[in-house]
Amino acid sequence: MQTHKPLLPDAARRTAAWCGVVLLVVGVAAVGVWLCGALKTAVTPVLLALLGTALLGPVHRRMTAHGVNRSVAAGVTCAVLVAVVGGAGYIVVTALVDTGSQIVQSLKDTVQWVIDHFGIEDGTDVDDLAANAKTLVEKFGASAAGGLLSGISLIGSLVATSVLALLLTFFFLRDSDRAAGLAHSVAPRGQGDLVEAMGRRAFEAVEGFMRGTTLIALIDAVCITIGLLILGVPGAVGLGALVLVGAYIPYLGAFISGAVAVLVALADRGVVIALWVLGVVVAVQVLEGHVLQPMIQSRTVQMHPAMILIALTAGASVAGILGMLLAVPLCAAAFGILGELRKAAPSAPQAPAAPPGEPSP
Repeated sequence: MQTHKPLLPDAARRTAAWCGVVLLVVGVAAVGVWLCGALKTAVTPVLLALLGTALLGPVHRRMTAHGVNRSVAAGVTCAVLVAVVGGAGYIVVTALVDTGSQIVQSLKDTVQWVIDHFGIEDGTDVDDLAANAKTLVEKFGASAAGGLLSGISLIGSLVATSVLALLLTFFFLRDSDRAAGLAHSVAPRGQGDLVEAMGRRAFEAVEGFMRGTTLIALIDAVCITIGLLILGVPGAVGLGALVLVGAYIPYLGAFISGAVAVLVALADRGVVIALWVLGVVVAVQVLEGHVLQPMIQSRTVQMHPAMILIALTAGASVAGILGMLLAVPLCAAAFGILGELRKAAPSAPQAPAAPPGEPSP
């Protein structure tokens, strides 16, 4: 019987099969991202609540282990979260408001110094730039006023999202003991254990990331606050709180909070103190990158810096600042799920050993 020769060689067929798999995965991911964007009003509070649950989970488990009612423990942890986030936000806003005019004046003086000493566009004056900027603002003032209603609507949406995320965090903490049963109930027949293991691994990755990031953020904030207090920079506590909040956005958050600290020091204490503040910020970042990250994050979840930057870029392109906040935890969860699937995949069968005296195949 004549056998037909394959149209394509084995290598080409394997490549085509893998391309089909990649296209399928990318298509499913694109549909998922589109659905999340279309349902962002419901998806955003859920994701924020999962982050809050991962951060407060150890505290809630410790309280329930000492006999505290699950509902009471969830309520207390949520109240602590509101107090910490609200207090940090108040300190940051107060510090920036108190030093805002000084920052603007320092920037104006710096630009004028650069123009005077480097001869950039002779005859250009900062006051002229400020007047032009004022004219531009007045020109588009009607558009800005027309967007006031949109701004009020945005604030209302943020408040509603925060309240909903807080309520979901409470319920997630209180009913976390039912997660295993839910995984078995929604899983296909015979796959309940695998789905439960994947869910646990993903949540452990997010929990480890949040726990490690919080600890590193606390250490960074304390070190920078002490340095600012020693240098006599005004609003040192508020700037330290800004460092604490910004640490949840890797790399970019540290850059922004450090830049604000340097600007505040430049506005109030001059160039020399600003350079000292820059040195303190850089030293703390070096300590974080070479000591704290390997010691703390290596026990929870490890992601290459390039992968983190790619995740941040993708998150920013999809959902702005919120996407940057959620990108790294979601990637950590995805890597955890992939690791669990790799462990569950059956290993390739090994060839039987040849009997003694016979050559191996």
